[in-house]
Amino acid sequence: MMSPTTPTAAAAQPPHAATAAFQVRALAASDFEAVVAIDATVQGRTRRSYIERRLAAALREPSLHAQFAATGADGVAGFMLARVLAGEFGRTRRTLRLEMMGVRPECRGAGAGHQLFEALAAWARRHGVAEVRSTAQWRDHDILAFFDALGFELAAEQVVQGSVEGGAYHAGRDAAPPAAEEDDGNEPPREIDYARLEAEGGNDHDRHSRHARDAADVRTMTAADLDAIVRIDRRLTGHDRRAYIAARLDEALAESGVRVSLVACSDGQPVGYLMARADLGDYGRTEPVAVIDTLGVDPGFEHRGLGRALMSQLFANLGALRVERVETVAPFHDLPLLGFLAATGFEPGQRLSFVRRI
Repeated sequence: MMSPTTPTAAAAQPPHAATAAFQVRALAASDFEAVVAIDATVQGRTRRSYIERRLAAALREPSLHAQFAATGADGVAGFMLARVLAGEFGRTRRTLRLEMMGVRPECRGAGAGHQLFEALAAWARRHGVAEVRSTAQWRDHDILAFFDALGFELAAEQVVQGSVEGGAYHAGRDAAPPAAEEDDGNEPPREIDYARLEAEGGNDHDRHSRHARDAADVRTMTAADLDAIVRIDRRLTGHDRRAYIAARLDEALAESGVRVSLVACSDGQPVGYLMARADLGDYGRTEPVAVIDTLGVDPGFEHRGLGRALMSQLFANLGALRVERVETVAPFHDLPLLGFLAATGFEPGQRLSFVRRI
């Protein structure tokens, strides 16, 4: 809910278009300047630092990145970058996410995009990946046509988004429930009327001085939290995803300006966690966006407001980082998750989610 150039008209030519003499190979470090130049042509602005970070991530975790270049007589004509999802958004099987591609204007319509995707699909088959996913703005008719021609279908999930607004107060996310409504462990949890909380919030000082995040010990995730997070995740998913969680934690520590990862603690022990990535460039975005890809609360600590505390702290942190929007992906069938996201200020986004079986 990550990387550079949106799949747009830059590579959107149907598979039956005339094919030029392109050779498709693995993207090399020496292709960096060509990728930056093609991307700038597509986006109307340069995203050099973002692309540099993306290529560095591929060097750091080569098994999780599939990156290809289409070359012709005049050098690099186009590129396509994808990343393996090994556990994001609650998934338990490997998925390839197509995030960035572009073709030089004079080479468009000659089949480079199709050839690049065929190379990507072959890579997926070799690495045991059964599907490719991507997203696109619902108004981007060129890329929608490109996806259709390649056999993509709408995925059974929804992209939802929340506006950060500098970390502004949102009752459903930030309000601390009255003491009388806190879970005492003896009664089933009751639904909180956030509209009433907003109306009864008193003056601005009172309302903004009481936050859901104040009801829990929420802090930045550290390497020492790995075992606890893996244990909670196993209870939630039924799978041991240590490798995925360890990789994302390493990324959080190595790229502190990109990863925003939090834990909620009880008696000093992690009982909930949230992992998000804040960056500029995923799917061609032109504004800073954070994507939540992992969120969980120990089943023994449900209904205590830990999920809202994590979300409240996330929005506060992102407001300080001047991130404008938060996105995530939720399956249509996960009604509790969709309800939680709606209560904490999320709404349907402007992107559609697509999947292509391999």
